Amino acid sequence: MNSAVARLVSILGLVVAAVVALPTTAQAPAKAADAPAKTAVATFAGGCFWCMEQPFDNLPGVLSTTSGYTGGTKQNPTYEEVSSGTTGHTEAVNVVYDPTKVSYEKLLDVFWHNIDPTVKDQQFCDRGTQYRTSIFVHDAEQKRLAEASKAALEKSKPFKEAIVTPIVDAGAFWPAEDYHQDYYKKNPVRYNYYRTGCGRDRRLTQLWGSAASH
Repeated sequence: MNSAVARLVSILGLVVAAVVALPTTAQAPAKAADAPAKTAVATFAGGCFWCMEQPFDNLPGVLSTTSGYTGGTKQNPTYEEVSSGTTGHTEAVNVVYDPTKVSYEKLLDVFWHNIDPTVKDQQFCDRGTQYRTSIFVHDAEQKRLAEASKAALEKSKPFKEAIVTPIVDAGAFWPAEDYHQDYYKKNPVRYNYYRTGCGRDRRLTQLWGSAASH
């Protein structure tokens, strides 16, 4: 083999090697990331928000609960302001949930069985409009389901008193201060002392019997 041919063979060898080293274009497609869970929001006021987080947190399909203030007009209210009863706000919880795993009807059922729906502007030992009960609906479907739930409850309720909990359109929701979030987890002794001292569980049992979900 003369030198010219040898050089040509050498060059061809380098080209072939370079082509082989190139990444292939027909790679397997990357595995698609799991689609994020569909979420929805429900808002309930049931007196002290400390006591309303746990029942929803215990439900499979509930992703988070947040204590806060809603129903009034004061922007960025503080706990002290809401507690004064002058802001129009009530203590409430925002419940973020996966509607493919837990229904809004189930959330309504848990809500009813954790409140006293027979009293206005109070819950258990707490008095004032800031402790009123309400179902804050976010759309027409929630309103329809809430009204149906309330109507069914009025027919089947185990107590004689009228149900006075209103169904109202949801407005701005202001998260409460950090120390209020997950209070039942952070301060279990104080939480249980308050809950017992306020007579919450005793009254829930009087109203709902074995159906009370405390």
